[in-house]
Amino acid sequence: MASKELDFIKALVGKPLRLAGVAGAILILVVIYFAILHNPWFVFTEHAFSDLGGPMAEDPEIFNTGLILLGGLFILYALTLIQDAINKVETVGGAFTLMAGIFLTLIGVYPSGTTPHTFVSIWFFVQADVAITVWGIGILLSGWDMFGAVFTCIGIVGPMIAVAVTWPSIAVVEAYGIALIDVWVVLMLRVHYVRLKKPQATYVRFEPQ
Repeated sequence: MASKELDFIKALVGKPLRLAGVAGAILILVVIYFAILHNPWFVFTEHAFSDLGGPMAEDPEIFNTGLILLGGLFILYALTLIQDAINKVETVGGAFTLMAGIFLTLIGVYPSGTTPHTFVSIWFFVQADVAITVWGIGILLSGWDMFGAVFTCIGIVGPMIAVAVTWPSIAVVEAYGIALIDVWVVLMLRVHYVRLKKPQATYVRFEPQ
């Protein structure tokens, strides 16, 4: 690929898109809030968030369109992660984030009540957990011991807790999963900031210089 094409791609996924993850964390709250406003029957401890976009929902397009837009933000953020990666493991983590974004979009395309819905919903969270875990390992290899340990713990221990605990509803466990992803994207701001301002502060362990 020509250098001009590479520069163009880098310009597309420039500094503002490093905020796409946090923008997504805010957008999901906004989408859920307005979807619940239009569906006063929704009970957090009894339903699933997907019910807000299912057959029994009023104005289901609020929730489903919101998820499609959110998936788009996740995909853009994944491109930024791939650009910022400084070793192969981090790049793979970015690729898993991209897959998570695709599955998140598909949740909006195939809402509750459709055959693929359960599959795409589960696989969004699986892909997100794998992405966080792989990125945790990647930044451990690049010298971020504390953040790497936290991310790896989020990606591995978080799902174990989700499986072990008896949750009152699907919405509650979904909120837990969303919170873990939100913690990750917020903490990743620090990684992006340091690599932009002090690239010499990071290095790649166990790879040829």
